[in-house]
Amino acid sequence: MKNIKQSWAEPYKIKMVELLKMTTPAQRKKAMQEAGYNTFLLKSEDVYIDLLTDSGTSAMSDRQWAGMMMGDEAYAGSRNFYHLEAVVKEVYGYKYLIPTHQGRGAENILSKILIKKGDIIPGNMYFTTTRLHQELAGGKFEDIIIDEAHDPENEFPFKGNIDLNKLEKLIKKHGANKIPYVSMATSVNMAGGQPISIKNLKELRVLTKKHGIKVIHDMTRVAENAYFIQQKEKGYQNKTIKAIVKEICSLTDGATMSAKKDALVNIGGFLAVNDWDVFEEARNMVVVYEGLHTYGGLAGRDMEAMAIGIGESVSDDHIKARVGQVIYLGEKMMAYNVPIVKPIGGHGIFVDAKKFLPHIKQEQFPAQTLAAEIYLDAGVRTMERGVVSAGRKANGKNYFPKLELVRFTIPRRVYTQAHMDVIAESAARVYERRNTIKGMKMIYEPKYLRFFQAKFEKL
Repeated sequence: MKNIKQSWAEPYKIKMVELLKMTTPAQRKKAMQEAGYNTFLLKSEDVYIDLLTDSGTSAMSDRQWAGMMMGDEAYAGSRNFYHLEAVVKEVYGYKYLIPTHQGRGAENILSKILIKKGDIIPGNMYFTTTRLHQELAGGKFEDIIIDEAHDPENEFPFKGNIDLNKLEKLIKKHGANKIPYVSMATSVNMAGGQPISIKNLKELRVLTKKHGIKVIHDMTRVAENAYFIQQKEKGYQNKTIKAIVKEICSLTDGATMSAKKDALVNIGGFLAVNDWDVFEEARNMVVVYEGLHTYGGLAGRDMEAMAIGIGESVSDDHIKARVGQVIYLGEKMMAYNVPIVKPIGGHGIFVDAKKFLPHIKQEQFPAQTLAAEIYLDAGVRTMERGVVSAGRKANGKNYFPKLELVRFTIPRRVYTQAHMDVIAESAARVYERRNTIKGMKMIYEPKYLRFFQAKFEKL
């Protein structure tokens, strides 16, 4: 009896269902062609299992829905703002709160306040909107993540860690006055949902304090990062997710948050800081770009749902089941020999398109191609995280990242284990016919964040 495995299970029961449209191969082929082989341009009604993103796609709880009915829609001084403010202080520990419509609203305001033309912003791997806001403010992003993060096969448990030697070299080269802050993400999306360790974060805090450099936390998936610390970092096995989350935040100076992920809401975000001067400037700027400082582009009901969702997000039972479902899918894929980023991350499975389709050159968009093929097989929508997402350099040439990935992102509290089986089986079928798949060329490219709207055709 001692050797019987104890499985995870969802700490909730299903109260309502949304009926889905089942499509035929011919219908999917037509839809994919009309979308220019870009899964972002598919109509939602044509998708069976939607793994495009975990952003704003989670299922809210009965308590969150009840909270929506408690929305105080006053233009100024909504009681829901004060509830949210209190929860952010309690759970995350930051002193000052500026609500925004979502995470990129916070990134925009923060970049405009802290970045000057010619500044360098080091970070543990780029994220698309974060880097663009830094560039639009006149800064330049520099990747200082550890080298292991760029190797899909490497199983180091904290591939989100910052390489302190890389950071010290940047400080020596440019000077601390040219580095307004280090951009530190938990967990690192583009690396495959990989976590940073507390040990590494403490070492980063010592180095940045020595040079007077801020640490700004992209805390979109901080609870998932805390789960990996609890499971894998010495000394944290008996600490709660809530306690680990607060410790992570205490080692930073401020944060941008897309509440559409961890906090289990369909819209919303915030900027949270400890520095009064930064807060005062942000409180003025949010009025220009988002809305009054007590609503920041959100309805009162949205802030209430967010406040309740933050509390639910740091429940040990919730996060065990959330990450457990992702691990279940990853193990299924590995059993079918589908090449994925290891170790399995917190919010999705990242398939290694270079290894999946080694005959397709990166110039022919292997990850974009694979995402299209997965949809054509079973109506499962995924997304590209490779050369298309990486965009172009200032000189107009493409970035060619080492990681060319297809992200199977799992919404929280939405799909069942049976859905995970369907997804894994679809990936396996496409893998069996991988040698027949040809690459693509881009036929339309927008100016910014091209992965959202670019169009392709098959070669």
